Amino acid sequence: MSKYGHRPHNWFEAIVNKIGGEERAEQFLKGELIVSAPTWREQDGIIYFTVTSDGTTGPEWIERLEKKGFHVGDYAKQLLRSSDCKQTSGVTTEVAVLKSILFEDKDRITHNIRAKAEKRKLTRPNAEISCLIREKFTDEDIAEMGLTWIIIMHKPINDSDGNPNLLSANRGSDSRCLNAFHGSPDVRWSRGDGFAFVVSPACRA
Repeated sequence: MSKYGHRPHNWFEAIVNKIGGEERAEQFLKGELIVSAPTWREQDGIIYFTVTSDGTTGPEWIERLEKKGFHVGDYAKQLLRSSDCKQTSGVTTEVAVLKSILFEDKDRITHNIRAKAEKRKLTRPNAEISCLIREKFTDEDIAEMGLTWIIIMHKPINDSDGNPNLLSANRGSDSRCLNAFHGSPDVRWSRGDGFAFVVSPACRA
């Protein structure tokens, strides 16, 4: 008997599904696919991971992402070109994404989300984190997190119409997207949204 004989009958099926289906499993067996450890973890409805900046400016991010096949929305481009979008270099940030399941539908409003983050001693991220998140995770990764959108809860940046906006990494039907959405305090968000903040060094200690 195989040493795996004690496993449940659906154990191997679960492995194939985790890899991404039969085709990806075949690629793995042929050495055409590398399966690496998860780059994020979830605890109590919050997803944690780190990103590291490299000095790329907002306009440079537009070019960089589009060259890699990402769709960057028009309003996202406006925000990335704004002088309010600052870049850093060599800064590693631990990100905490509050999942929508932490909020009742009626309470999933920007000011409530920020208040919950503040109680957890989470802080506002730099807007550039939107690009780092979008580049780091595939649409499949975001789906596995149980999310459709990752809203970056940075200080809102005004678009050309004077409206405050927040950048968002989201999975689309036909492309990997970086977009921007209205970010005023009374905006109500949907199920499937996640809200990205920064874990302060004091909380990590």
